[in-house]
Order: sequence, then structure tokens, then C-alpha cells
Amino acid sequence: MYNHILSIILFTPLLGALILLFVPKENKDAIRWIANFFALAGLVVSLPLVPWFWDKRFESGFKFIEGAANNWIPSIGAGYVLGIDGISFLLIMLTTLLGWISILSSWTAIENRVKEYYIWFLVLQTGMLGVFMALDFFLFFVFWEAMLVPMYLLIGIWGGPRKLYAAIKFFLYTLTGSVLMLLAILFLYFHHHTVTGIYSFSLTALYETAPQVPFHYAVWLFLAFFVGFAIKVPMFPFHTWLPDAHVEAPTAGSVILAGVLLKMGTYGFVRFSLPFFPQVLASSETFLSMTVRGWMIALSIIGIIYGALVSLMQKDMKKLVAYSSVSHLGFCTLGIFALNPAGLSGSVLQQINHGISTGALFLIVGILYERRHTREISEYGGISNVMPIYATVTMIMFLSSMGLPLLNGFVGEFTILQGAFMERWQWGAWAVPGVVLAAAYLLWLYQRVFFGTVTNPKNEKLHDLTPREMATFVPLIIMAFWIGLYPKPFFQILEQPVNHTISMARPDYPLPGPPANAVAQSASAVSAPAVVVPVATAPVATSVTASKKGKN
Repeated sequence: MYNHILSIILFTPLLGALILLFVPKENKDAIRWIANFFALAGLVVSLPLVPWFWDKRFESGFKFIEGAANNWIPSIGAGYVLGIDGISFLLIMLTTLLGWISILSSWTAIENRVKEYYIWFLVLQTGMLGVFMALDFFLFFVFWEAMLVPMYLLIGIWGGPRKLYAAIKFFLYTLTGSVLMLLAILFLYFHHHTVTGIYSFSLTALYETAPQVPFHYAVWLFLAFFVGFAIKVPMFPFHTWLPDAHVEAPTAGSVILAGVLLKMGTYGFVRFSLPFFPQVLASSETFLSMTVRGWMIALSIIGIIYGALVSLMQKDMKKLVAYSSVSHLGFCTLGIFALNPAGLSGSVLQQINHGISTGALFLIVGILYERRHTREISEYGGISNVMPIYATVTMIMFLSSMGLPLLNGFVGEFTILQGAFMERWQWGAWAVPGVVLAAAYLLWLYQRVFFGTVTNPKNEKLHDLTPREMATFVPLIIMAFWIGLYPKPFFQILEQPVNHTISMARPDYPLPGPPANAVAQSASAVSAPAVVVPVATAPVATSVTASKKGKN
């Protein structure tokens, strides 16, 4: 199991989807139980990865590697190669957790075509996990496209009144970005052959040759990747598909869309754009008086402020949460393009935080919608009088989303702003109002929905959270408090991959030495067999090792 843990995690949901094919569609309860079993099994089989990865957290390079280059389609140099580092590890654990929560939340929400719904959801789960595991560009693109169709169907079949419009808009936007990204991948593939004489989609091999692309080509390649990933995030001004998709999607679809699918864009920036094109990010050449990096920062800050201001104006709760995602993801891209360890580690942690907090917010809206079949804020008022447990859970997750200290959102936003201020104080200063505006639109929403007396007679008989609904919130609340109170383990997991990514994106950036806990761990393991670190996959590892020896 240890040697194939990633494949087991990857294909457990797909196995559930295959079994559901043989269950009669009339037996809805059996379908629900089987789907929930395999969603929970996907989470359970991923749990051993936590202690196993923790023991390797300070080792360089990718871990739990399966497969080899060219072992899948040798004629074109494609291989079934899986592997993870600290960044993808956290995103995989978020995916397995939210996948189970999403499917559990669908128990009473989905009544039509139940069998097809759960099959496509489990296929979607496999596609998302594959994106974070793939170390072969061809395999990555297969998974990237594979999760597009299930999400299109989840919105288009089980969505709201304007579901077809929202689904087609989502599909066309994402497909446009995917086509541009595919062209850039093929350019890097043929460039790698020009340099080495070998056709290969191997990610570690492309890390060596992609930075050698001439600058005038690299700019266009960066732009192609940027469009593909910026649509997925989404960054301003590529965000217009998101509110429609969120509003029309079923509750579970919104949870997984906000919690995981949007992270594929930020993951792409970290995994591909930064290491492949350091010369583009470092270039002083300008377009309309701004460098490429300056444009990335500017679009991130615009997204932060714009998303928050538009959220303030919404009359629909779900659309308010959707636009808040544009604002929160703006912080994530700001941290990425700050190009320092504080900004990048804060960005990845904030991606996890956003999945926890915004996933919970969509569950909260969905619970009210199931009871009243309306999301209009004006229809509610005084809900805390009839649903006190629900009101308490909502307040915790609202405070988490707005970045209150002692909860997860604060840690991520503070670290991102620290990274932005370290590069240029103006970046941080322009981003800070987004924190204030988040508190404004969330607290104002809470005041209108939960405080006061029950003004609408239809709300007087609403029942509080059921045990099943409470089960969907408990793990999210635990994670919110854990990250807010004790984020150290998460930063330790991120330290090595973040430093390695920065060393590739900014080779001249002065990275700090290993922390005291890493030195202590290496000192206590002197008697253990030495870990051989392949220098080709982690150029920065030699300096880190030297630093450790010096301190020991």
C-alpha cells in the first residue's frame, strides 16, 4: 500500500463510480449509501498519507513517486507518473475531505437522476485528485480536461433555472484556457526535444529546459499559461463565468467548485508558471508602464477590491459568496506573485483556508435554500431565534472567512500581506482594504439574516440542523480552529517546496537556512541511514544540506 498510496487514493472514487453503474437506478437509497461509502473511503485511504508525509516533510523533491517517464505512451514520451510535495499534499487532503462532505450534503438535495449524479461526482473527484498528483504534462492535461465534463453536467443537469447558460459559459471559458495551455505545453515539449534530443512530457525534465526558452517566446508561453490558469482561479477580468456557475450549481457542486476546482488555477501558477518562466517574471520590460509581474499584482489587487465591493451590493446570498471568492482568490494570487517564501506559503495556506471557509458558506446557503427554496436576503430575518445551532455555525464560518484572529483566515491573509509588504509596501497597502470590506459584507449579511425578530411567517417553523448536516460542518470547524490556533505543522509541510519553487522562480533570492526544528530533527536522525537527495530534481537541496551540516 505504501508504494502505491497515490494510485489507491486516485482511483477509489472511480471504483465507486464503476460499481454504481450496476446498481438499478430505482434503488436510490442503495445508490446514496454506496456513493457516500466510497466518498468516505476516499478520505479514509488518504489519512495514512498524513503520518507518512510528515516523516518526509523536510526532504527535497517529490515524494511517493509512482511510475516512470515514457511508461504509458512511449511513442510520444508520455508516462503514468504520480508524485507529491507539500503543496499538492495539502490540496489532495482538502479534496478528499470536501469530496466526502459534498456527497454527504447531497443526500436529500438530489431527487432526480440520482444514479447519474453520484457517478459524475465520483468521476469528478478522480479528475481533481489526478491534477494534483500528475508529474507528467500529458497525464496532467488528461486529468485537467477529465474533470471539466463532470462539472459541466453537474451544473447543466442538476442546476437552477439558468443552468444551461451557466454550464455552457463555464465550459467555453475553461476550454478556451485549456486550448491555449495545450499549445504552450506542446511548444515546451518540442523545445525539450530540440535541447536534449528526447521527446518527453516529464515535468522534472521540463523544469530543466523550459527556463532556456528564448525570452521573446517565453513571454507568449507565459501568457498562454496565464490565461488558462487565470480563467480557472478566476482572476479579474476572467471571472464572469464564476457567479453564474455558483448560483446555478447544486449546493455540493458549488462546494467542490469553490473548494477545489478554483485551486487548480493557483496550483498551475505555482507548479508551472513560476518555475518555467523565471526570466519573464524578472524582466524589466514594460507594457503600458508595468512589468509582467506588476500586471499580475495589479490584477490581483483589483480582484480583491472589486470582488469585495460587488459582494456588498448583492441581494442573493449565493451570489454574494461567489463574488467573495473572487476577492479571496485575489489574495492567493497576490501571495504567489510576491515571489517570496512568506507570500507563497501564505498563498497556499489561504487556498486551503478558502476551501474550508467558502465551502462551509455554500453549505450554509444550501441548507436555507433546501428549507425555503429562496436565497433572497430580504426573505429572511431573525433566523437565530428558530435555528440557534445553525446560527452559531454560520457565525464561526463567517468569522473564519473574514480573517478573524484565532481562526484560519487570519493566518493566511496575514502571511500574504507580510510577503507583499516585504516586496513593496504599496502592494500590501492596496490589498488591506479587502480585509475590511470582507468583514463589512459578511457581518452585514449576518445582521440581515439572523438578527432581530422573525418578520416572515414562513421562517417560523424552520427546523435546526440535522445530525447529518452537522456532520458536514464539524470537520470544517475543527480545521478552521486548528489552522488558526496552531498553523506551525502546515508551514513546516510547505517550507521545502515553497523554498524550492522560489529558488527556481527567483534564483537570486536569499533564502533562509533551515528552521531550528528541522536542524533538531536532522541531529536526532544522525544514526539513521542518510537520505540521498537527487540534485537534478532539487537544485537548492545542496545549499540546504550544507547549512544543516554547518549548524550541526
